[in-house]
Amino acid sequence: MTPFAVFLALAMQDSTPRPVESVPAVDLRRYAGLWYEVARFPNRFQARCLGETTATYEPLPNGELRVVNSCRDAEQRLVRAEGRARLGDRRGPASRLKVRFAPRILSFLSMVWGDYWILDLTDDYGAALVGTPSREYLWVLSRTPQLDEAIYERLVATAAAQGFDVARLIRSRR
Repeated sequence: MTPFAVFLALAMQDSTPRPVESVPAVDLRRYAGLWYEVARFPNRFQARCLGETTATYEPLPNGELRVVNSCRDAEQRLVRAEGRARLGDRRGPASRLKVRFAPRILSFLSMVWGDYWILDLTDDYGAALVGTPSREYLWVLSRTPQLDEAIYERLVATAAAQGFDVARLIRSRR
């Protein structure tokens, strides 16, 4: 192997980010409830959301979670989407979920289920960092409309350490 080929191989190896890691364990009953979006990566399915963005998770008897996302659009109308979340793998961990907002009849299709990984979570379940292993999506969530800046910075630092482009984060409007 030529010195240039060795250098190129090493450079490519160093630039490949490590896989995204979720927190090792989550108590989904404690995680359930109302969450306020503090920041997110821009995405197509929230393009109409201009403020007051929330997510509510409700445990269901079958082990899934009912998910209700809502926000205000430009006309101040409430926009709602209801879906389901389930374990990404029945063997766990509970921090790696799959979420769908497509109609139930389509739930057998794997493509309607998106990754929802809890990447960081404060001990009191007061704030969370949620993203995808592809690094395409990222959210900072809080139990209250305002999040302490030090906690926000901690969550953003976690995202950056996991290879997310945190410069893409946009703060949510209240």
